[in-house]
Order: sequence, then C-alpha cells, then structure tokens
Amino acid sequence: MTEVTIVGLDLAKRVFQVHGASADGGVVFRKKLSRRQVLAFFADLQPCVVAMEACATAHYWAREISTLGHTVRLVPPAYVKPFVKRQKNDAADAEAIVEAASRPTMRFVDPKSPQQQARAMVFRTRDLFVRQRT
Repeated sequence: MTEVTIVGLDLAKRVFQVHGASADGGVVFRKKLSRRQVLAFFADLQPCVVAMEACATAHYWAREISTLGHTVRLVPPAYVKPFVKRQKNDAADAEAIVEAASRPTMRFVDPKSPQQQARAMVFRTRDLFVRQRT
C-alpha cells in the first residue's frame, strides 16, 4: 500500500470527509467519518501532514490531532476555493484542501489555544454590543 503523506480533512457538523494522498499526489483513500470516528482514525494512521480549512472548530481539531503526532496545517478558506475542481461538496473540498496545502508557497494559519479563542469571542461579543448601542 502507498504511504500517506498528506491528509485533507473537511469539517462538518456530523460527517467529515477525509482525503489521503501520497507524496506524488496520487489518491490513497477517500473516506467518510463520523465525529466519533475521527480521533480513532488518526490514532491508527502513521504521522503525516493533516490539512484543514481554518475555522473555529478547526482549531479544536488541530489541537486534538497534533497530540496524536501529526503535523497540522490550517489553510485559509479563500486559498482553498480555487482548487475545487468540480461541484462544491465535502469530498471535493477535502481534495482541494490537500491540493492547496501541498503548494510550496501556501500560507497557513497557526492553531489557536483555547485561551486565544476565548479572548477572541469576548472581543467579538463586546464589539457587537458597542455596535448595537451606537
């Protein structure tokens, strides 16, 4: 079996799409995983690069998956969109994430700690209250 070097993970509410690629860009696997199966799947996988679109929940998953020994890269969603080859669906998004993350000049987002996310939430809430009042 070909060794997986990069995995694209498209996050959703219930079912996540996973796309694994080898060093030459060939498809190794495509899977659907429920939220409960994600950590068990990555625990069984050899350490590799795991790429996701940067969003609020991606920071949580980045922390969890990195504790399993994987290298996690968060790609801004605007940088993933040009790599979607066909209709917009979760499987196509996971493949586009792999394609975007494998680019040598791609810029990534650093995963946030829970404290950083909490401070950002407080800031946004306060900003909303100020805008509503004025």
